[in-house]
Amino acid sequence: MKIHTFKTNESGLNRFFGPLEAKIMNILWDGPEMAIKDVQHSLEREKLVNFNTVMTVMNRLLDKGILSKRMDRRTSLYKPVQSRDEFLECQSKELTHELMEEFGSSLVVNHMLDALEEVDPMLIEKLQQKILDLRKDK
Repeated sequence: MKIHTFKTNESGLNRFFGPLEAKIMNILWDGPEMAIKDVQHSLEREKLVNFNTVMTVMNRLLDKGILSKRMDRRTSLYKPVQSRDEFLECQSKELTHELMEEFGSSLVVNHMLDALEEVDPMLIEKLQQKILDLRKDK
């Protein structure tokens, strides 16, 4: 699934989601599948929020393919399609591909390497191995 907006002026999940969407996703990632009412109650620990607002946002996340829904008796239960880590992996990969397509691989990779202020030696080893593997495949 591809998130069509990436907000560079935000941080964390707010780069991909609106503030309420991000809160809802965090609740669902941290727990089992939940009904809208359960999510609303979790949100209300911070601030009152209307049931219909939560329902609308969760159904939009469902329409975007971020959540799945199943019926249990007469209750709709929602859960994320991907784990938090899978979602972030997918989105960062998609973003990297888009940057490389728009600005070129060399420029993007160079800037990514420049952004590493303190490089973990294990990361350097992994990158070297990745380069060796890529050379073997060609």
